[in-house]
Order: sequence, then structure tokens, then C-alpha cells
Amino acid sequence: MTATIVQSGDYTLEIDTGAPVRGFRLDDATRGVLDGTTFVLDGVTDFADVTDGTRSIRIRRGRRDIADQFSAGSMSFVLDDTAAGGVFNPFATDSPYYDPSNQKPGIAPMRLVRLYREAELLFVGRITDFDYDFGLDGDDSVTVTASDDFYLLAQTVTDDHTTSKELTGARIEDILDLTEVNYPTGAARSIATGTVEVGGGGDYNVDLGQNVLDYLRLVNEAEQGRLFVDREGVLVFENRIGATLFAPVADFHDDGTNYPYRGVDISFGADKVVNLVYVQTINNKNATAQNTASQSEYFVQSRAITASLLDTTADAQDLADYLLNPQPEATFTAVEVAFAQLSDVQRDVVATIDVGDTITVEKTFLNGDVETSLSQELAVEGVEHYIDYLGGHVARFYTSPTDVVYQLILDDGTYGVLDALNALG
Repeated sequence: MTATIVQSGDYTLEIDTGAPVRGFRLDDATRGVLDGTTFVLDGVTDFADVTDGTRSIRIRRGRRDIADQFSAGSMSFVLDDTAAGGVFNPFATDSPYYDPSNQKPGIAPMRLVRLYREAELLFVGRITDFDYDFGLDGDDSVTVTASDDFYLLAQTVTDDHTTSKELTGARIEDILDLTEVNYPTGAARSIATGTVEVGGGGDYNVDLGQNVLDYLRLVNEAEQGRLFVDREGVLVFENRIGATLFAPVADFHDDGTNYPYRGVDISFGADKVVNLVYVQTINNKNATAQNTASQSEYFVQSRAITASLLDTTADAQDLADYLLNPQPEATFTAVEVAFAQLSDVQRDVVATIDVGDTITVEKTFLNGDVETSLSQELAVEGVEHYIDYLGGHVARFYTSPTDVVYQLILDDGTYGVLDALNALG
């Protein structure tokens, strides 16, 4: 059963109970009524629709800053158990979500959770916490927290594993394919090839007890791409971040045109400056990149990567040069959008914006006595959704600067010129 959120759309929140729900039960006054359509002999589905009992939902995925590691995506939601008649109480053996054959509550840790807006998934994960609050005034509620499959990778360790020198994408696939990891294949993964090689053999072999998620992050540290679980539950690995061939999926403006937004964050701080970078590989290949002019102006602000999985001095040097950022620049770092301000078509687009997508943000401001505007093309690094069943849906996107380039088209007057804006692929 979907729930319509004011000026936002129709939403469905489902939890896998581990057993058929709405099953017929003999001698039960409600569930034992013959010829009913609600409680049927074999149950209806393994997923319990808890949408009607939900007060609010919050989703966090990705990262807030490009220098941060990607963490597990999470969704927390509050269920009103008083309004639901106590069916979410884990001790309620008469709950339609209780599994009498195993004598276990159906809504329990590690159960799969899915949130839809219309037909689009916004989150897929598993319950990691179930916090029940017995209110003294009889207002009982439960706060459920779910995490995406990063959580499972963080709970898994490897056996001893011998490696060979290979591209970062191949290394990630190898780790996911290990018997002790056994990560789903096919559509559950979207792994890019990678742009650099990581070392193999000797000190590059993976030791017994290596945390899988920590190791995958080391691979991504060498690549400097993106490693995350998307809104549909797919594990994604992207190549080193740079210019993108993907046009913006949405243009956010504050002048009443395009996609309106209600807030934008601007960063112009010394913490973005990196004027000294040191990279050391596992096999003791060293590289340094620095900008002395920046050091004179902003003091030394450094970043060091040690025990990198990179194998050559050249790759270490490329990484050091890539991480160098000698001059601070004012950039839009986040944009917040209220669905109530959007059209139906715009809501459909904004709801599905994901990590790695490109957006444009334009801000109008006074420059002296003249009104002007600044537009920036940005890559999405993090996504947050705040859904309140009375207040509506608000989305917030954390961003980093990017440049959009276009595929070269032969004999085209605009896209047939090979320059900084047109690329071969």
C-alpha cells in the first residue's frame, strides 16, 4: 500500500519478514476468517508493507566532501506502533509480521528493506538496528536503521590471497569473487576497468583477516574514483574522477526558472588547499608534489598516502600531482531542494539523482549595484533525503566541481572541433 506524501509523490516502504505475511491462521478471530482477501492461506509476499505506520524517513548515501571516504549508505525511519496497533512490537506473537513456525519476529535485524517513490527505488539495505520506545503516555514507536551492502563488506574478512599486478577494477572484482566474500555477480555490480594498476605478489598479497571494505577502499585510494552502493543496491566503482562526458541531469536556479532550490552552500576555505603531497607505495616507491608559491601564501598544507597499492614511481607521481590543489576556489558544495517547489516531472528527476551524476547550480547575487549570476557544473558526491509524512520531501546533494566535455562528432560545427570541451570518448 503506497502513501501519498504532500506535494511529493507516492511512497512505499517494505521490509522482508523472512516468512509469508498476511497468512491465514486457524482459530484466530481476525486472521482465521474464511473467504477473506486480506489473510490468505499461503500469505501474500515475503515483504511487509509498513508505509502506513511510518512517520518519517531519512536517507544518507555517499560522502559530503571529495576528500572523504565513502561510508555505508543508511536509512532510518520511525514507525508509529500505537497507530499500527502494536504490530511492530518484537514481543507481539500475534503480529501479522510474526513468524510462528520459527517463533521469531519478522521485522528483525538483517532483514531486507526497500523504499520506493512511485516505481523508482530510493534505497535498498538491511536492518541493522531496531530501537523500540515504549512511551509512558502510550505513544509507542520504533526507530529502525538500515544500511546498504557496504555494511556486509565491513563485516567480512579474507583468507590469505595471492595477487597479481592488475588494474584497479580487476582487483575489486577478484576480491568480491573470493569464496569467503561471495558478493553477488551480474546486475549487483557495476565495476569500471580503472585507470591505474595495483601491485601483485609478495607484500601486495592479501593477508588472512583483512577487512574487505577497508581493502576495497585502499584500491579506490589508488584509483581516486568513487566506490559506493547506489540507490538500487548496486555496488558501483568509477574511474579516477575528472572531466565528465555526462551532461547535467538537472539545472538548479534561484531565479524562478529551471529547477528551483531553497538553499545552497558555498565553500571558500583554507582547508581545501593541498600544496604538498607525499605518496609512498608498499614496495617503497616514493613521489612528492608541491607548490612553493602556495606554501608561501597559505603555509604548508599537506596530504600523505603511505602503503599505497600502486606499484610504480610514475603512478605514485601521477597520484601526487592529481591530489595537489594549491589555490582555494569558491565552489557550491551542497544544494537543497524541497519537492513542494517542483513540478511533477521535476520531482521524478530529483528523486533519482545519484552519486556520480552531474548537475548545474546557478546563484544570482548583487555585484556592487549590478545583479549577476554564477553557474557551476558539479558532480554529486553525496545524497540525503528527508521525508516527513506531514511536511513533505526534501533532498540535499553534496557536490564537487567538474567539467562537462562532449564526445567529438566528425564534421559537426560545434562538436567537431578537438579542444578542451570535446573529447574522443
